[in-house]
Amino acid sequence: MPQSGLYVVATPIGNLEDISYRAVRLLAEVDLIAAEDTRHSRRLLSHYGITTPMQALHEHNEAQAAGGILDRIAAGGAIALISDAGTPLISDPGYRLVSSARETGLPVYSLPGPSAVTAALSVAGLPPDRFTFEGFLPSKTQTRKKKLTLLCRETRTLVFFESSHRIEAAIADMAASFGNERLAALCRELTKKFETVIRAPLGEIQQRLSADKNQTRGEFVIVIDGHAGSEDETLVSAHEMFTALLEYLPASQAARVAARLNGVPRRKVYQFINPDTTKAIPGGGQ
Repeated sequence: MPQSGLYVVATPIGNLEDISYRAVRLLAEVDLIAAEDTRHSRRLLSHYGITTPMQALHEHNEAQAAGGILDRIAAGGAIALISDAGTPLISDPGYRLVSSARETGLPVYSLPGPSAVTAALSVAGLPPDRFTFEGFLPSKTQTRKKKLTLLCRETRTLVFFESSHRIEAAIADMAASFGNERLAALCRELTKKFETVIRAPLGEIQQRLSADKNQTRGEFVIVIDGHAGSEDETLVSAHEMFTALLEYLPASQAARVAARLNGVPRRKVYQFINPDTTKAIPGGGQ
């Protein structure tokens, strides 16, 4: 039987065979499985003949359920934490539970395995050595565009999750923010029957989604090449200040302050974000 503690267990992101021997054994041996959606996880457990009791642990009840789970572990119990797919906590519930267990001094063990992030990076054909995972973008259009603006000069490879009902809007906003020629990989339904990976410039991916609606169905991981341009350090500093000020000031005022403090033309602050800008900037002037 496993030692008392919380076991963070990675489960398949699609293909039920993508699970470790250790994970199958442990899920059958623990006292309880805390699952994001017990109905969803029952299919996996049934496939492997696992009858361990389950308890729901999701974003709406995690704060309330965590206390009881930690009490069971403190009393000598062994409990597994799983999400609907992949590694728990990665855009999934579980952070509060793991954090509380650590703060309480209870043991937490990792059973590594599938993750949509690493799966996508492994097949995207884009630099995997330095990347930043951004999870799901905001659902509201303006908030999403603002977030992408903050990331447009990120030099590391970017990884996003996206849902089927927002994928076209997200790709369109990415093309507008990063440029149509920025190379990306749209990874759809990884490890599943209809898995596809489209590796192409963002503008081309946008066109292919528009032409083939089948490519807008399923679950998506988007991998985008980092910004490769070399910029003057002063302009980089102005851009960083500008993006920070956007949280407190309108764009025109933020650009004016950033440009003045860094000694660069205000127009260049805008063009740094979008090199294709040809229209006059808000508020006029340079």
